Amino acid sequence: MSKEKNTNMEDENLEEQKANQATENNEEETPQEQEETQETAEEEAAEAAEPEQEKDPMDAALDEIAKLKDQLLRTIAEFENYKKRTLKEKAELILNGGEKTITAILPVLDDFERALSDTHTDDPSAIKEGMDLIFKKFVKTLEGLGVKKIETDGKDFDVDYHEAIAMVPGMGDENKGKVIDCVQTGYTLNDKVIRHAKVAVGQ
Repeated sequence: MSKEKNTNMEDENLEEQKANQATENNEEETPQEQEETQETAEEEAAEAAEPEQEKDPMDAALDEIAKLKDQLLRTIAEFENYKKRTLKEKAELILNGGEKTITAILPVLDDFERALSDTHTDDPSAIKEGMDLIFKKFVKTLEGLGVKKIETDGKDFDVDYHEAIAMVPGMGDENKGKVIDCVQTGYTLNDKVIRHAKVAVGQ
């Protein structure tokens, strides 16, 4: 019986020694080490909390305003450049718009010069034939530029293309309202009337 009592007392002593040793180990940690441990824990907690924090709405709005302002300034600058470029192109078009037409007509002018300088013949038929060739070449050149003659022979009078300068009575019912004669040829440019044909109309 006394032997069991001694064994229990030894076990209790061992547990007390272990408890005292753990307390001493805790007490051995210096205040500086304890402070560092606490700061580390606070930093970890702050880092964990950072992703959960949302951006300030005011800062987000200011960033968006700055972005839109930059886009607006760029757009204004591009539009000003576009206006300057357009005005320059318009001025050049007004100044040199007839260049294509003049270039196309120059060969016809050359033919006229050659015909006038040719003094080797006095044959009227040869001269007429030469003028007829130049005329046909000139008409073809104009057609290439989009200029076309307004047809009038046997056509009904059309105010969109014809300008009546005379009414001719007694031409019969079949000629009533029709073009009887063309006094001046009319022309269109790319299907737009640039000169009405002056005509006499049956009454």
